[in-house]
Amino acid sequence: MTESTSLSLGRRNHYSSFYGAPVPEGLALVLGNCQAESLRIVIDGPDLPTVRIPPVHELEASDLPHLDRLLSRASLVITQPIRDDYRDLPVGTRQVRERIASTARLVIVPAVRHRSLYPAQVVVRHPDRPIEDPPIAPYHDLRTIAEALGNARPRLRPDMVAAIAEESTAALRLREDRSGAVRISDVFDRPRFDLLRTLNHPGNPVWETLARRVRAEVGLADTVTDPGRALLASVIAPREEVVIETWGLDDAPDPHWYLGGRAEPADEVRDAHLRWYADNPDLLRLAADRHAAALEQVMSA
Repeated sequence: MTESTSLSLGRRNHYSSFYGAPVPEGLALVLGNCQAESLRIVIDGPDLPTVRIPPVHELEASDLPHLDRLLSRASLVITQPIRDDYRDLPVGTRQVRERIASTARLVIVPAVRHRSLYPAQVVVRHPDRPIEDPPIAPYHDLRTIAEALGNARPRLRPDMVAAIAEESTAALRLREDRSGAVRISDVFDRPRFDLLRTLNHPGNPVWETLARRVRAEVGLADTVTDPGRALLASVIAPREEVVIETWGLDDAPDPHWYLGGRAEPADEVRDAHLRWYADNPDLLRLAADRHAAALEQVMSA
């Protein structure tokens, strides 16, 4: 058996209902990025059975008949805002709305990103190498970018952390309003570490709150499913003293990344990223340009 065949079989087993196994009546689908699966897990229940499906960035043209089969049977489709013809596939929110049954409901939920607990953290994707990440930890740090550009490493202040959080909340609320999404931004009015593991990996309380609000939107019971584990916890960012001070948290600082449970000192990640930027100046420039305003804000410290 070739490696590609093994991976194909593994994918089909993981998403067995998507690829043809019987599906329940009253089906609910959750479409989106890696966050969609976390919401699906907690919103699932006897009154709202769900099916695990691949995230939209993994869908291929050959998957469309399987997606259409489920869309035709779904009574509820929950989707993040997705642009038309995403990755050259007709899976945009507007396109999905046109393809579901006339009796089905469609509810939009936001893609959650918030920097209140990780104010220097950003994501950068090269247009030609979208799956490429910096070494060790797959997030960029604005302070390390500043260093790579030849500046002294900036130091964050509590007033700066608070300002970044306020801007992040405003940006999330704007995205919610533009797409007509169920609101979740207010959850971050009082930041704490169980809400976010990285800037775009929310913790269980976020998913439980969002699931309850989606259920309320469609008139279902205020119940959620306890997954019995921490969701989206494969990557956990360091907990910095300035963040703890800003929000008056009781947590102790922790200068480690946790990647699949393995601890990596933040200083070692920083050094590895600096070497990587030296070897990839195009990505350094892309990061600096794409996050120019945020970088300027951090460098004003």
